[in-house]
Amino acid sequence: MRYNWQRKDWPNFRFDVAEIQGLLYAFAEKAGRVSGALGGLSASLQTETIIELMVAEAVKTSEIEGEYISRQDVRSSLMKHLGIGPVPSDVRDGRAKGAAQLMLRVREAYAEPLAAETLFDWHTVLLGGVADPKALNVGTWRDSPEPMQVVSGAYGKWTVHYEAPPADRVPEEMARYISWFNDSAPGGRQAIQPGPVRSAIAHLYFESIHPFEDGNGRIGRALSEKALSQGLGRPVVLSLSDVIEQGRNEYYDALKRAQRSSDVTEWVHYFVNTIVDAQARADEQVGFILAKARFFDRHDDALSERQKKTLVRMLEAGPGGFEGGMNARKYMSMTKVSKATATRDLQHLTEIGALLPVGAGRSARYEINLAAELRI
Repeated sequence: MRYNWQRKDWPNFRFDVAEIQGLLYAFAEKAGRVSGALGGLSASLQTETIIELMVAEAVKTSEIEGEYISRQDVRSSLMKHLGIGPVPSDVRDGRAKGAAQLMLRVREAYAEPLAAETLFDWHTVLLGGVADPKALNVGTWRDSPEPMQVVSGAYGKWTVHYEAPPADRVPEEMARYISWFNDSAPGGRQAIQPGPVRSAIAHLYFESIHPFEDGNGRIGRALSEKALSQGLGRPVVLSLSDVIEQGRNEYYDALKRAQRSSDVTEWVHYFVNTIVDAQARADEQVGFILAKARFFDRHDDALSERQKKTLVRMLEAGPGGFEGGMNARKYMSMTKVSKATATRDLQHLTEIGALLPVGAGRSARYEINLAAELRI
């Protein structure tokens, strides 16, 4: 089987975007709408929205690779680095710290040209705090003589989905990749427009080289975000990984097919569609943040500090809602109160319209009531 990097025309990717002009227009329209909606929020709500999307990206890009990190740890790490809000609790999970710092690096320096040092820095912040230096090279290209393979299945019965170029080719391949990335940027010698198409190629090209021993997927998705931001001329407001993670198998299947051909039209169509979905979710997130602010404006005077903290925890789950809803048992666990107090609190929150009861009997639960705020 021949992979894309083994073909004579590598890395001259061919693609046709005639069939996705509607998607490209939809991305531009949605990106403009999100930017406008974000600009209409207060500074504090703008920051909250951006943090929530960065949290989603950090958590979901890790989940795609089979790592599960705490949303709260990522949020605390971001807030600490940004110096906002009350002093957050110390984050001990190096994976959460690394994921948060990567998000900040990508966002803050989106306009800067790409360099090998940039990628080494990203790799170091992502894995430097958790990797065993004796087992994994951090902040440098892979150099093992063993083949870099993407596999699945039980040990000894692996199915090889892809094999990257050998390590001795990586420095040359990455020098060419970096030149391509910078030359294809807006204003570059070979600029690729529109941005979502360049983002799709940037991700596929990087993943095909697979230059690091670990972390390639997460850094490849960060490069996609950098390409999108450069195309817009401002940091993009979305979480690609949130959409990719929900269709993880489709993502890997599309990537696998693209790495066997120089014609990547199918991959570009898939990835641009993913970007549009992510932008639509960002639009929903902006609306949710605004509804959340209105929610507390409406109910704040009727809430105890304990009740407010519980509602904040529930709303941290985002537009998708608090998993499984709230019930007396969960309320007791979160607030450390008796069952009688939990029942009274939940009844009070229902009476003032902050919560809606759902179901009955053992399946009874409560959900946040944002209906009025979303209608405004």
